[in-house]
Amino acid sequence: MATRLRLSGIRKAFGATQALRDVSVEIAGGEVHALVGENGAGKSTLMNVLSGGCAADGGVMELDGTPYAPRDTLEARRRGVAMIHQELSLAPHLSVWENIMLGAEPQRGGWLNRREAKAQARAALARLGYDHLALDRRAGGFSIAEQQIIEIARALRTEPRVLIMDEPTSSLAQADTERLFAVIRQLCDHGVSVIYISHFLEEITRLAGRYTVLKDGQSVGSGEVAGTTQAQLIRLMVGREVTELYPVRAAQSGQTVLEVRGLKAGSRLRQADLTVAAGEIVGVAGLIGAGRTELVRALFGLDKSTGGTVVLEGRDATGRTPGEGWRAGLGFLSENRKEEGLMLALSVAENTVLPKLGKFGRLGWLNRRGMESAAGGWIERLGVKARGPAQRVAELSGGNQQKVALARLLEYPARIFLLDEPTRGIDVGSKAQIYELIAGLAREGRAVVLVSSYLPEVFGMCDRIAVMRRGELVDCLPRGAWTEHSLMAAAVGTAA
Repeated sequence: MATRLRLSGIRKAFGATQALRDVSVEIAGGEVHALVGENGAGKSTLMNVLSGGCAADGGVMELDGTPYAPRDTLEARRRGVAMIHQELSLAPHLSVWENIMLGAEPQRGGWLNRREAKAQARAALARLGYDHLALDRRAGGFSIAEQQIIEIARALRTEPRVLIMDEPTSSLAQADTERLFAVIRQLCDHGVSVIYISHFLEEITRLAGRYTVLKDGQSVGSGEVAGTTQAQLIRLMVGREVTELYPVRAAQSGQTVLEVRGLKAGSRLRQADLTVAAGEIVGVAGLIGAGRTELVRALFGLDKSTGGTVVLEGRDATGRTPGEGWRAGLGFLSENRKEEGLMLALSVAENTVLPKLGKFGRLGWLNRRGMESAAGGWIERLGVKARGPAQRVAELSGGNQQKVALARLLEYPARIFLLDEPTRGIDVGSKAQIYELIAGLAREGRAVVLVSSYLPEVFGMCDRIAVMRRGELVDCLPRGAWTEHSLMAAAVGTAA
């Protein structure tokens, strides 16, 4: 098909930081074009330029053969370019239908036509198989995965010519991902061009026709996905070989350090029995809304338990607050780093040492040199792309923010790690580092509970895998006792 979008020599700087140096991309009508690269390679900046979030400093953009330089996101949408951000951009205080229709509300006689607005919102959700969501419920009251569905529905409602999808499946379970893929194929059949950003390379090989790789703000390679191996893509992305994504680790377990019996919390966690031993990694899988996140939040004390018991290293820990959890050796990594996982206005150093801030203070003064020294060690060890420990976390890419959130748990240090989607938004090279760190924790005798929607991650990292279904933990078996098919069957309640 004819070229839908052409970018040539795009440049963008933020102060002394050159985010984009020389990026050129051509995208045809009706194709899925994968944009891949490490965190900090410039993908999000390029997409913000394209979607009107910021203006390029140089270069040329053309849309269907005409000059394209949107002044803002509204103009971009009017020209037919819509973006689904990795970091949610919903208005949490507004309802589902208000978020989906925001900026394009239908009117009748100068008044908002609520009936028509709700009908259009419902139709957009129906395309994703989510027309059961309560339209009048506040968007902020849904899980992160459900909020992501709402954001995708908002973008689809505009019937774009170019749809940019930045990590759209990062919080979605497999069934929801398959529904999204079906929608993307339908869009392409109708001539829509999709720019697909993902760190899940198997998604790219399944979905995309062509790819472009960014590294250090430059386009360093492009071509047909067919005939290109994942190893070749990784080599272009990271500049080195990544031979083993999941570390080899002998299964080991010591004494039971976490014991959960009949745990209940709110309306989504109805029943959970679980034991975790020192040196063990236990995965928690299941569909969106099955209660996975609610389980680890209740264990840490963020959600108040309404029944059951929690025993931590032989001591009753039922009903403890998050502060008490920290002091007892629990470390929690939230799936929602933007709103509750990090203090975005604070520096990398402040975020890293936050739970032990008192140890860096004396006579009412903070030892910032000591804080930055501690954070600097983790910046180097985790490969965080930042100007230094004094840089604000808000200025980092999503994947590098996730590394800072993990560094906090390692710095404390926790003995029992509750990790909710720990590699969400992290590139392949960094995932290998994170996986090795998690495996290293287990080798040191620490316990890990790993919640993940990504089944290869669960099977690649965990000694045992628990499955949540409709708020209940229904099975917890050794990894070898599961297949992806049997696990999904347990998650949906059908025979394997």
